[in-house]
Amino acid sequence: MPLKYFRKFSSIKFAQTELIQKAQQQAQQIINQARVEANQITAEAERKAAEIVSSAFEMEKRLSRKEDSLEEKEKHLDQEKKLIEEKKIVLQKIEKDIEEKKNQILSQLKKIAKLKKEEARDLLLQAWEEKLKREIAQRIKKAEEEIKATVDEKAKTILADAMRYGAIDYVAEYTLSIVHLPNEEFKGRIIGKDGRNIRAFELAIGVDVDLEEENVIKLSSFDAVRREIARISLEKLIKDGRIQPQRIEEIVRKTKEEIEKEIYRAGEDLAHRAGVFNLPREIIQLLGRFKYRYSYGQNMIVHTLEETRIGVAIAHELKADVNVVRLGCLLHDLGKVISEKEGSHVELGVEVLKKYGFPKKVIDCVAAHHEDIPFPSVEAVIVYIADAVSGGRPGARHEDFEAYLKRIKTIEEIAKTKKGVKEAYALQAGRELRVIVIPEEVSDDETVILAQKIKEELEAKFDIFPGQIKITVIREYRAEATTRI
Repeated sequence: MPLKYFRKFSSIKFAQTELIQKAQQQAQQIINQARVEANQITAEAERKAAEIVSSAFEMEKRLSRKEDSLEEKEKHLDQEKKLIEEKKIVLQKIEKDIEEKKNQILSQLKKIAKLKKEEARDLLLQAWEEKLKREIAQRIKKAEEEIKATVDEKAKTILADAMRYGAIDYVAEYTLSIVHLPNEEFKGRIIGKDGRNIRAFELAIGVDVDLEEENVIKLSSFDAVRREIARISLEKLIKDGRIQPQRIEEIVRKTKEEIEKEIYRAGEDLAHRAGVFNLPREIIQLLGRFKYRYSYGQNMIVHTLEETRIGVAIAHELKADVNVVRLGCLLHDLGKVISEKEGSHVELGVEVLKKYGFPKKVIDCVAAHHEDIPFPSVEAVIVYIADAVSGGRPGARHEDFEAYLKRIKTIEEIAKTKKGVKEAYALQAGRELRVIVIPEEVSDDETVILAQKIKEELEAKFDIFPGQIKITVIREYRAEATTRI
């Protein structure tokens, strides 16, 4: 073979060998890659298969547990059912025994007492009732003991709360009014010639006038309305300057009219503050007099408002009729300002409430607030308690003014009962009695006899009296004439 062909052949063969080697290398790489991927797929498949097997195993365990639980529950229910059946059998047996014993007892009773079946049964039931009565009585007694252990504390709490609602500023009473004068010259003008002005002033109003202190006039009277009329009238006279008997009487008359209007306004205000409206005008007028009336030193408007608030608070706590309590507290002392009739303030108050048609429950509260009658209702008890709390609290009252007022009124009434007496005024705490007579009916000689009769009756009425009583009978005859000019 020629050399050039041999070289060419060798070159071709070498190239083929190289290509074969490359092909073999690539094939080996592909095989290796395929093996790696096959291993990964196999591992993933084994992992998933393991998860599936594990999940199936867990599910099988849960199902097994549920089956076990159901079996246990079924066993438990079977046991309970069995127990119930056993108890039912026992109860049936007990009922049967009771019925047999009952029949035996009835049979014995029938034989012994020769009773019918119905009579024996009633006797048996009666025995059981007696036994239950004792048990009930024991329970009631126990409950009463528990109530007694707590009732005092509860009552104190209710009263304390009620008193808190009734807290009102206290205004002390004074039986003396003071009028300040511009200068001492006015005293002479007020006294007048031969004392006619001051005498006319005292007679027109019924107060005691004290001129001893410098630039001051003191007006003294147990009746606060008279004292207020005197104070206002005197201030008007001083301002006007015309101080003479006729002018004094005119000023006093006008002042009385003004005071009556003020009394009505005070009564209306009291009723509204207590929460009561549309009362008769006459009742409002009586309530207004509380402004100038005191009970044991306690102003009656203050006392009435305080008592009403306390009573209403207690009524709410005890679920009582609040409206009845409110009216009972407001009107309970109405008789104290009725001076035209004889009788206790309770009797007078009941009488005026009946006259104006107030409900019976309200009238009963007024009638029982001093325990003159047995308490007819819980509302009456509440009014009584509220009155006692308001009057009895520390600082509410400072003296026995009620007894003092009664004494003064008695002194005046003894004089007023005599023939020919027009007016009678007790002055200086009852130590002086001034009696004004009608001159046409009583002569000068008869005034001396009248003074002696009043003296003797007062001595018979009061065995003991703090001091002496000076009796002055005044007879004044006045002739008047008026010109046309």
